[in-house]
Formats: sequence, structure tokens, C-alpha cells
Amino acid sequence: MKVSIVIPMHNEAENVAPMVHEIEAACSDLPGMELILVDDGSSDATAANIRALAPGRPWLRMVQHPKAGGQSAAVHSGVMLATGDIVCTLDGDGQNPPSEIPNLVAPLLDPAAPASLGLVAGQRVDRQDTASKKLGSRLANKVRAWMLNDGTRDTGCGLKAFRREAFLALPFFNHMHRYLPALFARDGWTVAHVDVTHRERSAGTSKYNNLQRALVGVRDLLGVAWLIKRAKTARPTEESLHGTDEGAA
Repeated sequence: MKVSIVIPMHNEAENVAPMVHEIEAACSDLPGMELILVDDGSSDATAANIRALAPGRPWLRMVQHPKAGGQSAAVHSGVMLATGDIVCTLDGDGQNPPSEIPNLVAPLLDPAAPASLGLVAGQRVDRQDTASKKLGSRLANKVRAWMLNDGTRDTGCGLKAFRREAFLALPFFNHMHRYLPALFARDGWTVAHVDVTHRERSAGTSKYNNLQRALVGVRDLLGVAWLIKRAKTARPTEESLHGTDEGAA
């Protein structure tokens, strides 16, 4: 199985090189590894810095949006163009350590992994953010868990690994990346969780604040709850009509 790493980036020029170098060091042993950096309509040197790192790295690819579409759109575009069976995502701000990627994909690459395992979601421990961000996230996670009962402590963590085909079968909408455990479970997949480390942003500025997240969060929660209630409940099984006899015409 091949692993694709997809990272959305919007005006993260200073984080491009450190991210690529860390992934190169931590993930070179992953089977068929490719790294897809999605430049989501950046107005800085993000794209130029990605191009500068391309020579000698045939596994590095860039996808571009002519204008910013948001994190979910960037992830979706990267996954659509990925060639791996397994995809791992992380945020482009450098707060998700790339050294955690092998831990995320390991359950899915395990030959003994159940066929029903669709998503491995990272959950941050010792989160390195401002007090207001941590408080806002804690409240949002409690409300989400109450409404969706998705069994996940921290859906805002960008570190996630999943089966590519399963992800592309999910209904797409803006901000869907925050609801992947609920959406995978809706489609009948098993969701596993892995605790991951977190670190402070070393460059660039955050693209979100608590008010922005709260304003879109209520509408998104209601929409996801609606999607779960309207999920397809019939699961098809195919009956073999011709048997397995190799000599059959």
C-alpha cells in the first residue's frame, strides 16, 4: 500500500522548508511515500518555496488553488490527486509534528488491520496554544460530542490517516475536516484514535479565531447531524451466481 501525505497551506511560506525537511527525515521509510502540498490561494511565497525544494525530491508535488477555498477544500483537492491507498493529513502551520505520521498510518498499514478500519484520528495532548484557543476548542468539542456522539475528544487535530476511497465517498462541504470521525462512522467505518504531540507555531499567523469558528460551527453541527440521520442504512452484499470453479465457462 502506498502512503500520500497531504498538507493544506495558505500563506505559510516560512513553514514550507521546515515541513518538507521534517517529513523527509521522518517518513522516508513509508511505502511509496509522496508529499502533496496544497497552496490554497496564497499571496506570499508559499508556492515559490515549494518549487525551490522540488529538485531531487520526485516524491514532492504541489497542487494550487487560484483563490483560497479553505482547509477542507484544500485537503479534498489534495486527496483527489493523491495516488496512495492511505492518506495522512496535517496542518501546514507546523504545529503538528511530522514525526507523528508513522504512528498514524501504522494501524492502517498493519496486515492484520480489520477491513472496517477507515480512519485513525490524532488527538492532541499537552496542546501548545493560547488559553483562549484551548478554552474555545474545549467548549466546541464538548458541544460536538454531545450532538454527534462521535467518540472523539479532539476533532480539530489536523493529524489524521484514512483510506483514500472512503474519504472521497464522504459528502463534501466546507469545514468537513472537523467532522471526519462522525462522517466515517456514518458510512459504517471503524474509527481509531492515537494521542499525538503538539507544539507552538514557529512562523506565520493563525488563520482562525474563536468567533469565526463559533459562527460557522453551529451551522456545520446541525448539517452534520442532519447527514447522520439521513445516512443510507442498507449495506449491499453480492451473491456469487457462478461459483469459483476455474473450469467453468
